[in-house]
Amino acid sequence: MTRGGREVTKGAVAARQRAGLVSGLRRLQEAPSAPKAQPRGEGERCDLCGRDLTAEHRHMLQLEERRIDCACESCWSLHSGDPEYRPVGTRIAWLPELELSEETWAGFGIPIGLAFFMRSSTAGRVVGLYPSPAGATECELDLAAWDDLCEANPILNGLEPDAEGLVVNRMGSPHQYAIAPIDLCYGLVGLVKANWDGISGGTRIEGAIAGFFDELRERGSR
Repeated sequence: MTRGGREVTKGAVAARQRAGLVSGLRRLQEAPSAPKAQPRGEGERCDLCGRDLTAEHRHMLQLEERRIDCACESCWSLHSGDPEYRPVGTRIAWLPELELSEETWAGFGIPIGLAFFMRSSTAGRVVGLYPSPAGATECELDLAAWDDLCEANPILNGLEPDAEGLVVNRMGSPHQYAIAPIDLCYGLVGLVKANWDGISGGTRIEGAIAGFFDELRERGSR
């Protein structure tokens, strides 16, 4: 196939992906409301033993389901070495000089300007996810594009598997990039889901995303 033919094929695939996303969002809006998740924060319990937790507590990633579980100190210590769990990371590192060209970004095939990337030990590869009204949606990540990104930004080679991710916000200007604990990455997904309104997301999304990154910057400066 000629280069021009490959570009046409890629464009057609991207168009189908965008159409599928919009169609999926419409089905979600037309479907009956899903049960609300148990509120986080006050009154929260350890997902492993059921013990009451304070607002500030530990989190662990359940690797197979990529589920963030809340943990008391005892369970965190007891299960940190279990093969199905991984303690979330603690590092927050802003990357204002990160090089991510439009061409490389387009290579990921992500339909919105908001995503995070993590090294998954269970999948044995880098995984790209983006927020949607349904939660975290995994994309068919082009690993060649990820290799190009790491070559331009060697710091990404040091991402701790399962524990932390690269968060990308290209929804506005300037673009924002940071390495963050994986529970915060998934927290962004929950924030988008909670504030989504209608097909396009509504007016609350922009403020919610801006607030997330402002808080992330504040936490990273402590």
